[in-house]
Amino acid sequence: MPLSHPAADVWTLLADVAEVTPDAPAFIHGERRLSFAELLDCSGRAAQGLSDLGVGPGDRVALWLPNIPAYPILYFACARLGAIGVAVNTRYRAVEVADIVGRSGAKVLACAPAFRRIDFLSILAGIEPEALDRLAAIVTVGETPESVAGPVPPAIEHRRRVPFDRLLSRPQFAGNHASAEAPCNIFTTSGTTSSPKFVLHRQGAIAGHAQQVARSFGFTAPETLSLAILPLCGVFGFNQTLATLAAGKPSVLVESYEIEEIARLITQHKPTTMFGSDDMYQRLMELMPGRWPFRSIKWAGYAAFNASLEDLPERAQPRGLRLVGLYGMSEVQALYSRQPLNLPVAKRKLGGGVPVSPLSHVRVRDPETGELLGPGQPGMLEMAGPSLMVGYYGNEQATAAAMTADGYVRTGDLGQLDGRGGFTYLSRMGDVLRLSGFLVNPLEIEMHVQKVPGIAGCQTVAVPRPEGVLAVAFVILEPGAALDEAAVIGHCKQGLANYKVPVRVFAVDDFPKTPSPNGFKIQRTKLREMAEALLRS
Repeated sequence: MPLSHPAADVWTLLADVAEVTPDAPAFIHGERRLSFAELLDCSGRAAQGLSDLGVGPGDRVALWLPNIPAYPILYFACARLGAIGVAVNTRYRAVEVADIVGRSGAKVLACAPAFRRIDFLSILAGIEPEALDRLAAIVTVGETPESVAGPVPPAIEHRRRVPFDRLLSRPQFAGNHASAEAPCNIFTTSGTTSSPKFVLHRQGAIAGHAQQVARSFGFTAPETLSLAILPLCGVFGFNQTLATLAAGKPSVLVESYEIEEIARLITQHKPTTMFGSDDMYQRLMELMPGRWPFRSIKWAGYAAFNASLEDLPERAQPRGLRLVGLYGMSEVQALYSRQPLNLPVAKRKLGGGVPVSPLSHVRVRDPETGELLGPGQPGMLEMAGPSLMVGYYGNEQATAAAMTADGYVRTGDLGQLDGRGGFTYLSRMGDVLRLSGFLVNPLEIEMHVQKVPGIAGCQTVAVPRPEGVLAVAFVILEPGAALDEAAVIGHCKQGLANYKVPVRVFAVDDFPKTPSPNGFKIQRTKLREMAEALLRS
């Protein structure tokens, strides 16, 4: 039975499940059902194909692919070879792709040129050939560049191009370089203020965390079926899918983030678990009719990004959608913790929770004094445990800055211990406003501002002024609405402490954003720069 013993490495994780349930589906993609035995066989063949291209232990293979079966096949092939799968966000364009492939020194890039929603070849056409100096080969999933209309981009014109199917025609790779200590994953940080850092994980940490999540989240139940909506290139989607696999259960691969397609797949496959953002669940609730359209879903993990949807879990509950707060980041992997299911919704919806591993530990430190804080006292979260990263690939200085001497990672997040063995996530430390000497979660101000009629969204930043550090709010207005700045400030004065009241409120068409695997992140640094410029004018 899967999870009967710990898997030492990623390849063993798959091999053990395939031995116990060879004919069970591992992935469902359209009409195709890929069994665990087929996944193991294809991955072994792909490992030989990658080896033919010169890929060996420690080499990097960039996976620039949507959620299609080729992604896990190539990932497990890398694990067999002792190579490292570099996750490349499918939202990224020429400059970002060139940076990640170039800085990681990837030997092979896998992409899907004919994928109907992303024009990979046009993106590659925008890359200077010298930016991909170390790239020896391109693996093309689906149609080859020669069969796609248009010229071959200069960046790959002289690279060896190999159809993915040719890798699968090779015999099984005879060797096995998988091991607990072998590096296997590079995830990229969001890079809102600088180039993304490369978060490196080893096979033992990836495999062990997948098994721990599978147990803790109840994925071992016979009826489990996971809807893999979030992209595999992001740690959130990757960890969900690998934990489902560790339990020997199937995942339905969702190629794109189209709400209509997600709703159709929920109706068709009746998944028991899914993960996503508050915006996604809100749109699903608007689209799917009926009183209880989510009856198959036992519980759903969610991340809250939109302050205007703060009451979403309360509204979702009567329709059969039990939303549960989680916590994770690339450095400790996603699904690091989860709120207990038996909590009332007001507490269950909060980010954070109890770590899934009994060997993990969370503490909170005052960012100014360095003192460790007790329950209910907000400060910077520090985390340790078996799911921790090896470090930032190629950046020892950043690794040293992120890690404490006793093996904790400084998360850069504001949170507090809850006194029940868990913690509550409040916000990013970089987003925290220090006003009048107090740490203030900007969400508190934003939610209050959004109660003003005509305001659809709000972001708040802190700006230093001669009279002190003050809050400045940016708002997006509903269609046809006009901003009454004095009325918004007056509203805040009635409900907030004086030091939390924005000194100015500015209307914008949209907030500056940067793409991440789970959607778009607000660039708060740019908002602060905008605020400083507007206050000077």
